Amino acid sequence: MDRITLFLDLDGVLHPDAVYRGKHGLELRAPGYLMMHAHILARILGRHPHVDIVLSTSWVRELGYDKTLSKLPESIRERVIGATWHRHMKTESGYDPFSHMTRFEQIISHVRRNAVQHWLALDDLHSGTEDWPEDFQDHLILCNSDLGLADPEVQENLSLWLAEIPGI
Repeated sequence: MDRITLFLDLDGVLHPDAVYRGKHGLELRAPGYLMMHAHILARILGRHPHVDIVLSTSWVRELGYDKTLSKLPESIRERVIGATWHRHMKTESGYDPFSHMTRFEQIISHVRRNAVQHWLALDDLHSGTEDWPEDFQDHLILCNSDLGLADPEVQENLSLWLAEIPGI
């Protein structure tokens, strides 16, 4: 069976987009807690064992891949096969071209580099959809930054997309 790659943002998807570095690490400055909607994603993906996750979040660049993975519940972590950003993307001088790319550019770069056939991004695109080309709108499920996966419409859209993808 063909695999589906889900490009997963964390902030604005698995919890509200109000995460900041505090004295004691990452803090959610909104009602709730970090990863509060992860169980929703796990439930939806439970019906689709052919879905892999690639992290497309600034957490990987800020915390590192392993530390980001450690923040995820096991049901999500076991599906993660990589991230769009890797530390080797920085030049020796410390320049990181990735930080100047839109989320779409980050994802499409990974798609092309890895010859990904079936993919979807689950993101709140805090920069707005103007950076996401019209031709690729069917590869994006846009979340409300405050609700993320708590939004029933997002849940339904994700479930439908996964159930209806051709050839899977």
